[in-house]
Amino acid sequence: DEERMITGPEAGITRDSISIDWSWADGDRIRNVRLIDTAGLRRRAKVDDKLEKLSAQDTKNAIDFAEVVVVLLDATRGLEAQDLRIADQIYEEGRAMIFALNKWDTVEDGAPLYQGIRAALDDGFAQVRGVPLLTLSAATGKGLDLLMKVAFETRAAWSRRVSTGKLNRWFERALEANPPPAPGGRRIKLRYASFVIFGTRVDELPESYRRYLVNGLRRELDFGAVPIRLTFRAPKNPFSDGKSTGR
Repeated sequence: DEERMITGPEAGITRDSISIDWSWADGDRIRNVRLIDTAGLRRRAKVDDKLEKLSAQDTKNAIDFAEVVVVLLDATRGLEAQDLRIADQIYEEGRAMIFALNKWDTVEDGAPLYQGIRAALDDGFAQVRGVPLLTLSAATGKGLDLLMKVAFETRAAWSRRVSTGKLNRWFERALEANPPPAPGGRRIKLRYASFVIFGTRVDELPESYRRYLVNGLRRELDFGAVPIRLTFRAPKNPFSDGKSTGR
């Protein structure tokens, strides 16, 4: 063991992101890990001094360069609105994510608390339903091995590559099972996908159908709860610049 930083139950003790390189024994396999312990993010209304603003920016920079981000919750306080705002930021940056309930050793009746937070996550963070929610105790170390196992599984899903052929076979099945709508009686045509989906009138595609495609892609191609972004593009109209063709 090596003492690296001062910790305590009070919020705001950690002000800098601390990077630690270490190895985790995954059965007979040794995995190298770079762990970045960041300063906690408080509600903006409470962030008023310059040092804490720098700490918040330092944490955001760590998120930008991370592969897997663990959102550490205090089990004695449950899930707060600020936690969902942080999760949304992580999602927008395209990082894999895990929620972990710390201080689980202090909880007497954990099942209702866990189920309540699970339901609140699925409702309040619907962009990635089923994001992992784990319990652990930093004081006793219980749950840390499972956290590391899930972190590597999540990273594997986050970095998975899919061939164009496999992607388009899924795409064809998705369109056949649920064709795009036809606003104004004119069908929206989606032609092919490479995580950029090309088609006509894609600006009229409802958000509900975009979610259908994202959720189907996540489920059918085994991406789990990692963020997925689909970009929709229409073919360029050669006459859209308004110039006369001379005809």
